[in-house]
Amino acid sequence: MTSNPHSERNRVEFVRAALDWLDTDDEPDASAETLDDVFALLADQRRRLLLSVMHTYSEELTLPDAAEEVAIRETGHKVADISPERVQEVYLSLYHDHLPRLVDAGLLEYDQERDLVTPDGVYRGQ
Repeated sequence: MTSNPHSERNRVEFVRAALDWLDTDDEPDASAETLDDVFALLADQRRRLLLSVMHTYSEELTLPDAAEEVAIRETGHKVADISPERVQEVYLSLYHDHLPRLVDAGLLEYDQERDLVTPDGVYRGQ
């Protein structure tokens, strides 16, 4: 596996920032647990993509629209070139797995009756 120097430098800077954060926190055990929780949330690419979609739009989206956007970012193709089955698979995995985790973490809100995903106020910078 090859990596470019830019991505490697970003990775090193991110790790150093995380370690600095751990060193400055008054409760190191809680900080380590929090950091583990954050890394677990961000470990899955589909969750990262959903967060990125919500950050890009910074407003409520229907879950089907969010699933389309995630599928576009996963494949690098236009939505017209992605099979409906693929978008359905993304939708179902968001609905059953990824979205509940992000809602529980307080990063997103979900209105099941309206099938709307909303970035949390803190996440939107409010």
